[in-house]
Amino acid sequence: MPALGLGTWENDDPEACRTSVRTALETGYRHVDTAQIYRNEAAVGDGIAAADVDRGEVFLATKVWTNRLGHDDVIESTKESLERLGTDYLDLLYVHWPSGDYDPAETLPALEELREEGLVERIGVSNFEPSHIETAREVLDAPIFANQIEVHPLLQQRRLREFCADADIELVAYSPLARGDVFGVDVLSEIADERGVSEAQVSLAWLREKGITAIPKATGGDHIRDNWASLELTLSESETERIDALEDERRKVDPSFAPEAW
Repeated sequence: MPALGLGTWENDDPEACRTSVRTALETGYRHVDTAQIYRNEAAVGDGIAAADVDRGEVFLATKVWTNRLGHDDVIESTKESLERLGTDYLDLLYVHWPSGDYDPAETLPALEELREEGLVERIGVSNFEPSHIETAREVLDAPIFANQIEVHPLLQQRRLREFCADADIELVAYSPLARGDVFGVDVLSEIADERGVSEAQVSLAWLREKGITAIPKATGGDHIRDNWASLELTLSESETERIDALEDERRKVDPSFAPEAW
């Protein structure tokens, strides 16, 4: 999986979304993340089509929302996503949350069927805790490729990171900049000033140091390029340790529909 992707949450103006996806791909990004609930899959597809990049070079992911997780709904809604995205296959399809209509025995076999049909190359989960992953692995024959979770320097997810590493599951970070809260954090600002970079770049470099793929959302070209420049930044051991020592329980996403065990 590419080390950095473009997130598109809240990028729901069709023209702005199309332009940002195209800009990101032509900047060098090769991973684009969307979801059914974002209501921008068509614009994401238009941006991919408009970019001077072959579809085969793009790692494209979307997510099935909680009200479409019954077996037949997973199949139907994924085919609708493919049509909106203007593509014959998805590189990665996630279960967005283990809640709502989610039933491992109904939901997960549908994802496997889509994979067997060649419509989905990899199966992923999102917002899954270890107990959810263990249950899913008991149901699935195919491997779980990735778990997309909130993780950033202010929510470091050590226990879940260790669990997924042991299970050979990639981690993908949404809200990797803590929805802007990384700006103004003293340690991050100090490192950024010392290196002549942004706090965003420091945060994204820290995630990469931990083996996590980040998908920061960005619409403007300046932010898209600034995030991309993080790939040139390598933190020192001492810098990484300073970030590791930050208070790390500042969760930004805690919806009322999250499962009880979450």
